[in-house]
Amino acid sequence: MRFRIAALAALALSLSTPMTMAQSMADGQSPQPAIEAGNYPYQLFLPRGYTADPKASWPLLIFLHGSGERGDDVAKVKVHGPPKIADRTPDFPFVTVSPLLGTDQDWDVAKLDRLLGHVTQTLRIDPTRIYLTGLSRGGHASWRWAAAEPHRFAAVAPVAGRGDPATACALKDTPVWAFHGDRDDVVVPEGSFAMARAIRACGGQLSRLTIYPDLGHNSWAPAYDDPALYLWLLSHRLPTPPDAATNKKTKDKK
Repeated sequence: MRFRIAALAALALSLSTPMTMAQSMADGQSPQPAIEAGNYPYQLFLPRGYTADPKASWPLLIFLHGSGERGDDVAKVKVHGPPKIADRTPDFPFVTVSPLLGTDQDWDVAKLDRLLGHVTQTLRIDPTRIYLTGLSRGGHASWRWAAAEPHRFAAVAPVAGRGDPATACALKDTPVWAFHGDRDDVVVPEGSFAMARAIRACGGQLSRLTIYPDLGHNSWAPAYDDPALYLWLLSHRLPTPPDAATNKKTKDKK
């Protein structure tokens, strides 16, 4: 894939806001230990230029892998998707966090919340530009996490995932781009169709769905190899940082 890195990087940096926290970490991708016992080890990618400008904040992309990468080898999360691209593309314009599930585990939103909180407190992250994506089991979790906390993510991209239509109204104001293969017999395409229909039934106008013809479960290959996905993510940001929105609601109730 010939990545339009210049365009992506320019868009990411043009939207950056000043921060004061300096970081001494090196640019590139590296394995990180779990932030606490029972949480997830993860791959952390810092784009080229992150360490050079201590005042710039960066968009954050959270990637949740599928069942096939579970285990104790954190390098396996780089087999597919954003961490794979980041490994070969130093200018990939997102700080990228890719946690690892243990064998036979499923994604725990509470643990993911704590990891996300740690990352946003220790790295120079723009809180209005936090994005979520995942494939298969990670796609299910992307739907679940985004519906549980719809004001936390500027945009969400579930791939070959299945959501719960009963939660879809929570996503009516969240930009969502779902992807599926029409011949997927592991997670049938209805998993994405049902969410798209339910979001729109609630009045949501920001969701979109791409169905790849004659493709099975690995819709993540064309989805993540398309620069249009990353340009679409970067085109969205929250109007108000999540903490500020929460604080305003608390004050309004007093």
